[in-house]
Amino acid sequence: MPSDQETHTWPELAIGLYDKLTERDAAISYAFDQFELGIPSSTSGDPKLAVWRIHGTLKITTRNGKDA
Repeated sequence: MPSDQETHTWPELAIGLYDKLTERDAAISYAFDQFELGIPSSTSGDPKLAVWRIHGTLKITTRNGKDA
């Protein structure tokens, strides 16, 4: 996704994040204790929220095709 375009959907956000991380052969780890995150149902002005609870470690790792 070109950087001059706004993100309007969750798939666009995921694709943009994956592209940026893959360019950098990134590995990111987060450790949470009693963490709650409100995930909006849309990008509208007043969306409903789904609450995600994370207790433990979330690890995001990417590789580009040449490393697989």
